[in-house]
Amino acid sequence: QVQLVEFGGGLVQPGGSLRLSCTASGRTFSSYAMTWFRQAAGKERAFVASISWSSGMTYYADSVKGRFTISRDNAKNTVYLQMNSLKPEDTAVYYCAAVDLREYLEWPPASANRYSFWGQGTQVSVST
Repeated sequence: QVQLVEFGGGLVQPGGSLRLSCTASGRTFSSYAMTWFRQAAGKERAFVASISWSSGMTYYADSVKGRFTISRDNAKNTVYLQMNSLKPEDTAVYYCAAVDLREYLEWPPASANRYSFWGQGTQVSVST
């Protein structure tokens, strides 16, 4: 049974930083991409960043490029999202998701409806 467990959300002031983590279990993820999506209130779920578990190749949404960094620790089966220079518009529930690139067959794997495995989500709020 695949499990993705996220930690690290919270309330931060504009300009601040947070680090999210997502620990995966239940299968071998070497052929997978691990991706962060976010969903703001009243909006659709949006792609944030993705990393290939095997190669480490990354891809970012334009809205977070230069501010967010996605990384992985293979030994811990954990993916991180370091978020710096946070803005109020970054406020959302952040979800970790996993997809097998042997099935997705495209890069970046940015379409949420093609993902089978999701974490429970963690709230990030950026406000004074």
